[in-house]
Amino acid sequence: MSDTPADDLGCLMVVDDDALFNRVLSRALAARGFAVESATSLDQAMALLARPAVEPPDYAVVDLNLAGSSGLKLVVALRAANDACRILMLTGYASIATAVDAIKLGASQYLAKPVDTDTIFKALLDDGGPDDEAAPEATLSLSRLEWEHIQRVLGENRGNISATARALKMHRRTLQRKLAKRPLKD
Repeated sequence: MSDTPADDLGCLMVVDDDALFNRVLSRALAARGFAVESATSLDQAMALLARPAVEPPDYAVVDLNLAGSSGLKLVVALRAANDACRILMLTGYASIATAVDAIKLGASQYLAKPVDTDTIFKALLDDGGPDDEAAPEATLSLSRLEWEHIQRVLGENRGNISATARALKMHRRTLQRKLAKRPLKD
């Protein structure tokens, strides 16, 4: 791929609190034709959106966890600024619950980290619906279903471990042990 962009694909906002990842991704997507603005916090991203007389982004790549803040708040703000904005949510802690929340709030795509630039680029430009052939044929294991349920309830309780443990009717320490474990891949 050449260093000069072939097309002007529009304005893209990259929001990730990992400064190195943010910088590398921003440069790679700029080389592919996007006019890129980046932010490393929710506050920086909101400030970029609030600038007067500046067009809102056409595309956005948003990390779900922004140094303790939720990237879901930014999805709502991006949708309010430009309803046609294609928003790609990235997360290192993927769960069905957070994916559903992101899509309900207006994210166009949801990808789990680690992910490469080509996959991000394709997801930003892909206007198609879900790929029926990509759907898993096997059902989720019991441990994975439990993990997904815990993540959903944890999200409903805004990350509060004690409230989540009460809602799940389990001891707080038991919940903490379960959260410390990564679910098995199905």
